[in-house]
Amino acid sequence: MSSTANAEPLRALIAPALADMDLELFDLHVGGGIVRVVIDQEGGVDLEQVTAATRELNRILDESDPVPGRYTLEVTSPGIERTLRTPEHFGRAVGEIVKVRTQPHVEGERRIQGELLEAGPDGVVIAADGEESPRRLAYGDIERARTVFDWDRATAAKESSGKRSG
Repeated sequence: MSSTANAEPLRALIAPALADMDLELFDLHVGGGIVRVVIDQEGGVDLEQVTAATRELNRILDESDPVPGRYTLEVTSPGIERTLRTPEHFGRAVGEIVKVRTQPHVEGERRIQGELLEAGPDGVVIAADGEESPRRLAYGDIERARTVFDWDRATAAKESSGKRSG
């Protein structure tokens, strides 16, 4: 999500251009003289796609001039440890290990890490490490969240996909 209300018209301007490139606008942040556009697609994006998206978005922003004043355009991928801000972000991360920090008013431990079991329209369910039962959180209870790359899980998945039956 964006830190400013100016982001919605900008989102409407750039999302279709990215879709034409078979890319998704994963996140958008406008503030502090920076327009940060996070792009993604199934299987991730590579440097060539980031470069092409940067060129196209520069052209569009130069033509329409939707951001007042000077700014720097940053186009990037979400990376392997992704920030989770929207219900859609959480939905895509179901089954992954996540790290969540709750708002100060929420009961229980503020820092939670575990497998994201569910992500619905109102909140999430996390099988928190060290807790007996899953933890349910409304989106409003979450201060910040991100995925945690699990090297052991990734290695096991790679090894199991590389095995051939024979």
